[in-house]
Amino acid sequence: MLTIRNATLPDGSKRDVRIETDAGRISAIGSSLTESGEVVDATGKLLLPGAIDAHVHFRQPGFSHKETWETGSKSAAAGGVTTVVDQPNTNPPTVDGPSFDEKAELAARSYVDYGINGGVTPDWNPDELLDEPILALGEVFLADSTGKMGIEADLFRSAVERATDKYLVVTVHAENADLFDSDAKSRDDADAWSAYRTAEAESDAVERACEIGTELGARLHIAHTSTPEGIDAATEAGATCEVTPHHMFLSRDDLDELGTFGRMNPPLRSEERREEVFARVADGTVDMIATDHAPHTREEKDAGIWDAPSGVPGVETMLPLLLEEARKDNLSYERVADLTARTPSKVFGLPRKGRIEEGRMADLVLVDPDATREIRAEDLHTKCDWTPFEGWTGVFPEVTMVRGNVVFEDGEFGEQIGENVRA
Repeated sequence: MLTIRNATLPDGSKRDVRIETDAGRISAIGSSLTESGEVVDATGKLLLPGAIDAHVHFRQPGFSHKETWETGSKSAAAGGVTTVVDQPNTNPPTVDGPSFDEKAELAARSYVDYGINGGVTPDWNPDELLDEPILALGEVFLADSTGKMGIEADLFRSAVERATDKYLVVTVHAENADLFDSDAKSRDDADAWSAYRTAEAESDAVERACEIGTELGARLHIAHTSTPEGIDAATEAGATCEVTPHHMFLSRDDLDELGTFGRMNPPLRSEERREEVFARVADGTVDMIATDHAPHTREEKDAGIWDAPSGVPGVETMLPLLLEEARKDNLSYERVADLTARTPSKVFGLPRKGRIEEGRMADLVLVDPDATREIRAEDLHTKCDWTPFEGWTGVFPEVTMVRGNVVFEDGEFGEQIGENVRA
């Protein structure tokens, strides 16, 4: 038994939280619980539900030089993320029974809980894949990205139909390659990638995907929406959507400094669009923040704009960046909890996670809301050893708990206890 005494919850109330550590769940919440077992004094500290990052690429199998389940989940735990959802574009891609089993064996080394998404390629085996304990179908790619898994419209429709029969959410990477601007290929500056993969390519693909989703009665989730137009199209169609920290905080104005380290799919947008995306995050339009944590080595990224791979790390800095925004009153702590925990648990069907309530799993993060620190790559735990947020300010966790087990505390890690949330 563990009692966290006098913690401030996201709504500003001060409560004691009792945890049955053997069961991994919250057993009581109150203002003056009788002390039982170990007691932690959390006076002046903020207690948050552990973040659920619904979009990570931990790179195993196939690309362990970029990241591993061990290093990626350490990064997650140190950033207050207690559940991650890994996407299928690994090597082999997670598109059938054997590839799922291979990834599941590697994921058992995780420090945090996880879901494994199944992917779609022309060679996928839906009968095998959909019988595995996958969290969702997707990231289904409507344009090529890392892993070359872009598919045609007919296969997308078929995949959505099969997933809907299984009551699975379909996560969609929405870009229409027909609307990419080929004229940008004559350029070699860092902004050329943003000019090439146009904002219109995203909004058009969101609309097309949602038309199919509505027709089939599917549960569609749009990944990494980077434009206000894409967010609005998803919302109007009744789909859910996520925004990444890099699309929320960075814009094309930052590319002179970031260079090819700022190349990702979809790319950074104009400062005006970024501000509109941030506003939709703040006002409740956007459902969740997910990182699209997509690490590559420094050597890989240090190339020309047409040769560098797309993607940036972010699982460890998501919650610290959002908490800094809350500290500055640009977001409320309630909104941060909604974006990172409550809504992801609802969208992806994780009823025991995402909230600080009696009976829920004790996935918890304790922070000092006024203890800021500068983000430095050398202090982070991702294997790729760099961050697009170098020099930014964040509020980092002191303690991260998964099912009542301390997996991170004051720079030290606990045991690798991660479990598949669907198993």
